[in-house]
Amino acid sequence: MINKCYNFSENKNNYHGKNIIATIWYLFSGREKRNILIYMIGLMLYKFGLEAFNGSVVSLATNRYDRDAYDSGGSAHTFEKVGLLVGLNQACQCIGSILIAPIIKHWQTRIALSISIFFFALCTGLLMIIDAVTGGKIKPSHFRAMYENDYSYYGNYQTNIIIPIYCITGITYGMIELIRRISGVTGALTTGLVFIPRLGNNYAFIITPILFTLSSIIWFFINSIDIKRDISNDEFFEENQNIKRNYFKSLINGFYLFGKSIYLGGKIIFTNRKYIWLFPCYSLEFYVHRYIENGIAPQIAKRYFQNSEWSQIIVAGSNFGEFLGAIFVFFLTKKIRSPIILLRLDCILLLIIWYIPFYKPSSISIKNVWIIALTFIPFGFGSASDDISLNAYIQSSLSKSKLKNKDISSLGSVMAFLYSSYIILYAILNPLLGKYIDQIYNTNQTIRPAFIYTVGVQITIISIIMAISTFIPRDSFKLNPSLK
Repeated sequence: MINKCYNFSENKNNYHGKNIIATIWYLFSGREKRNILIYMIGLMLYKFGLEAFNGSVVSLATNRYDRDAYDSGGSAHTFEKVGLLVGLNQACQCIGSILIAPIIKHWQTRIALSISIFFFALCTGLLMIIDAVTGGKIKPSHFRAMYENDYSYYGNYQTNIIIPIYCITGITYGMIELIRRISGVTGALTTGLVFIPRLGNNYAFIITPILFTLSSIIWFFINSIDIKRDISNDEFFEENQNIKRNYFKSLINGFYLFGKSIYLGGKIIFTNRKYIWLFPCYSLEFYVHRYIENGIAPQIAKRYFQNSEWSQIIVAGSNFGEFLGAIFVFFLTKKIRSPIILLRLDCILLLIIWYIPFYKPSSISIKNVWIIALTFIPFGFGSASDDISLNAYIQSSLSKSKLKNKDISSLGSVMAFLYSSYIILYAILNPLLGKYIDQIYNTNQTIRPAFIYTVGVQITIISIIMAISTFIPRDSFKLNPSLK
């Protein structure tokens, strides 16, 4: 298989268009093709369930925190707490990625993946169980709210309980491989248009545990490569006895190496002109796009349209843009010499965001939500094209380790630093910006004055920093520079 791939790469210029795809496909054996098909089916089910869960939980938390403020007669702290909820969830994803590493060493990847996603399914069902036990029910088909924050079909439990549950799901999510984007468009739309309106956001993700379980079962049937290994009974017994001890030892070592990777990655980035531009162009870029999708979209849906579930329609626009961005990079990969041109394009596209503080929908209707969703397509396009090109550049430029440490690679340490920087930025800024938005809303009963700063000014500043940073690498003043 390796020899065939090598021969193809040596002669890839002889293939064009559809022939490339056909040739690559024929390189795989029958078993490998079967595994690819199984993985793709499981992946689609998983992504669909994930979008249903994430969108519903954020929408549920938004409504419940607003209701808590209404019932208590106090000021709303909705987006401060929702920002904390999402920020902690993303921080827990880092922990999950560390926890899964020692497991993969002792178990086959397909088994570790199946167990992880099945545990994820159990965690997503926990919130619905708590809701049902405390008197919650599926949204009645003919339910009409008596007042703005009337959610009488919700269970009677403390809203803050959502935070630790969402953190646990963040850990399990971090244990599962990152997934593709196209199924996210379908999942987000179905959640926003079907599940939440019909079931209520407290039960809209009822399909998530089912889909996760199906995905777990499907992935379990991925065949591993046959590798014969002769082990005596004594060796097998001794290995099983040491698994538990070795896991905790590997876990502690994993946290240590992760921390050391962050330090060494920061050292590589900030002491080298070739890489220093990656911090603003990767970490800040990643932060701003996640804030647009996970922060701004729910704020628009709740405060502009009084329907938190419509945020999923807006997110679907961004997801579709990501799909288009991925296709764009795929077909123009030979024309794009470096990520620089795509980053500069993204900096321009991000300025579209300035219309949001001044946008006043003519009516609270789903038609106006679709208009906003269409304007989010460029944001998703920029996010995906940047992500793919930056990751390709980082992998190619750091393929050879520059570190003497045998346990840490240059690539791993740089990615650990960049991703951890994004997590820290998001976990700190999202609740703070949410707190400011809540204060403006409580005073003026509108968030438009806050949006001028949290949306317009913030994203403009980041865009300017990113644009300036693209001129740091050598020979980067060209329109489409080739970085060496």
